[in-house]
Amino acid sequence: MEQQAPAAARRRNEKVGVVVSAKMQQTVVVAVERLVRHALYRKTIRKTSTFMAHDELGAKAGDTVRIGETRPLSKLKRWRVLEIVVPPVVANPAAAQA
Repeated sequence: MEQQAPAAARRRNEKVGVVVSAKMQQTVVVAVERLVRHALYRKTIRKTSTFMAHDELGAKAGDTVRIGETRPLSKLKRWRVLEIVVPPVVANPAAAQA
């Protein structure tokens, strides 16, 4: 029989994506893009998956975040925001302050 690795040694899955919705309380929707090769035509296709993640850091729409797997937190939430990698870039800083 195989032995299970201790909980501290187990590596959890992590993904980097962009927050597309932050309208819920402590929950954000993160879009993660990946490149997949078409089976017949061999063209590279960009596919997007969305994940609902628990957010205690206050991420906003447009932020690039790193999410990690966690225990089920609700019906659809199985991910947690680990860090905000890049906040959104403001095109015109003068307009943002006004």
